[in-house]
Amino acid sequence: MKVKVSRKAHFNAAHRLYRKDWEDSKNNEIFGKCNNPNFHGHNYEMIVSVTGEIDPETGFVMDMKVLKDLIKVEIEDYLDHKNLNIEVDEFKSLNPTAENIAVVIWKRLRPHIQKTNELEVVLYETPRNYVTFSG
Repeated sequence: MKVKVSRKAHFNAAHRLYRKDWEDSKNNEIFGKCNNPNFHGHNYEMIVSVTGEIDPETGFVMDMKVLKDLIKVEIEDYLDHKNLNIEVDEFKSLNPTAENIAVVIWKRLRPHIQKTNELEVVLYETPRNYVTFSG
């Protein structure tokens, strides 16, 4: 019997959506206000879920304190109050769209989650715009 456990967390970050190899007019056409050369920010909300079998000894799929600490160290400390384009290595060559941010979060967490468990990241860029990734 598989069960999904989830932890909600948040961070604040600035970014600019653009491609260096495109003209300004094309960046403006595709990314609009998100292409602001002075950057803009979001209060990101995320839900990290781990799905797996319940351990018969502990009754846990995963210890939620462990998941909380993992999110704090690997995601919140890494991304919170950062300019993603400038301060986060992955986004120096990767456009920091919500889709790409969710994948980066997943990749940072995956090595710390048991291989037998599934991992899902839901990232809210705004209350109405969100993405889900589970690789």
